[in-house]
Amino acid sequence: MFGLEALDLARIQFAFTISFHILFPAITIGLASYLAVLEGLWLKTRNDTYRDLYHFWSKIFAVNFGMGVVSGLVMAYQFGTNWSRFSDFAGAVTGPLLTYEVLTAFFLEAGFLGVMLFGWNKVGRGLHFFSTVMVAIGTLISTFWILASNSWMQTPQGFEIVNGQVIPTDWLAIIFNPSFPYRLMHMATAAFVATAFFVGSSAAWHLLRGRDNPAIRTMLSMAMWMALIVAPIQAVIGDFHGLNTLKHQPTKIAAIEGHWENHGDEATPLILFGWPDMKEERTKFAVEIPYLGSLILTHSLDKQVPALKEFPPEDRPNSTIVFWSFRIMVGLGFLMIFTGLWSLWLRKRDSLYTSRPFLHLALWMGPSGLIAILAGWFTTEIGRQPWVVYGLMRTADASSNHSFMQMSITLIMFVVVYFALFGAGLGYMMRLVRKGPKISEGSETPDGGPGKKRTPARPLSAADDPAEGEHEDNTRLTKEI
Repeated sequence: MFGLEALDLARIQFAFTISFHILFPAITIGLASYLAVLEGLWLKTRNDTYRDLYHFWSKIFAVNFGMGVVSGLVMAYQFGTNWSRFSDFAGAVTGPLLTYEVLTAFFLEAGFLGVMLFGWNKVGRGLHFFSTVMVAIGTLISTFWILASNSWMQTPQGFEIVNGQVIPTDWLAIIFNPSFPYRLMHMATAAFVATAFFVGSSAAWHLLRGRDNPAIRTMLSMAMWMALIVAPIQAVIGDFHGLNTLKHQPTKIAAIEGHWENHGDEATPLILFGWPDMKEERTKFAVEIPYLGSLILTHSLDKQVPALKEFPPEDRPNSTIVFWSFRIMVGLGFLMIFTGLWSLWLRKRDSLYTSRPFLHLALWMGPSGLIAILAGWFTTEIGRQPWVVYGLMRTADASSNHSFMQMSITLIMFVVVYFALFGAGLGYMMRLVRKGPKISEGSETPDGGPGKKRTPARPLSAADDPAEGEHEDNTRLTKEI
């Protein structure tokens, strides 16, 4: 069907499951740190706005965290079911790295998550804040180990091959492989940026509907400060990451650029747009800027970038896909920077919360960070092809011996179950977002808080949950319950 083979379906299945999964950890990483900042600000200032926002986003964090755990388990099983030959070849490296992630990050998160979500009225303020910080650190530790494993597959070192299997010889070299620092920073920063625009979009949605209060304004303000500061930093990290990729995976860079051949000593142009044709070995309809490719990728005006025709056809990734996935990621990155700068200009004019054109942009930019993460992930993984472990094992040699029918059935099942299960979860999460944070009434420091008698927080209860609103009257409580 469509010229696909069992290997292609196995790759599509893994791409499908990881595309769902990666969205949840990205938001989890960002929200965990956001919650730690909110609680820290509340403890320092006793401003109830920060506490109200903490309770609001902790519910969304809990739902997102649960979906991330479930979707991650499926991916782990796929290494044994669909990619058993890869597991046999490289399991001595990837297995321990994933185990370290569970032992250090997942156990840390699980240990303090219950206190963070349900201990608001059970433990002291210091311990509760410590738990929130530990969960945030746990998400970053998880990112550390996952990116160490993936980066080793991109730039493997610290091993030897014995009897057709990878045997670790230097764990520090394996973990801190050449591409690891750049990938770790790029992914962690992307998670913070994606969360900032998710939060900012939520605030813009409420402001556009006339719900203007201190909590909503604080959401938008904090999100836009994060976008203004971190989006340009991400661009710089991306530049360093590109230089590292050019050094260790030149074929990937050539495919990303749609660059097929060099002419004499001419500098490499930057192809802004075009259509790389793998069969004809050229980029059709190319719109080029002379010298700019050399300037961006080599930081010089005379050095050339390796071209695809310098590599055997069987070693070339699909330039058509990575050419456009990379440009989607970069294009959204520029939009993020523009949004942050616009917010600064409006902030100085005291119209950040009232400019409807800007609020509409902020609303539509909500999923931009997640889309950019997916586009970047496609660029990284498809650009590594045809290798599953770069230069050591081809993807075609890594899959299990399943039939086309078996892979077709399981792929269809995954699509149906994922859209049903995670569609419901995402729908519920969006319902929570639409509900918005509850606003405290009364004194600036009302009763309640860690260590105080108060209705328990219930982040997994209904979207209409009034747990943080003990100050609300009984009529409203009855109606919402």
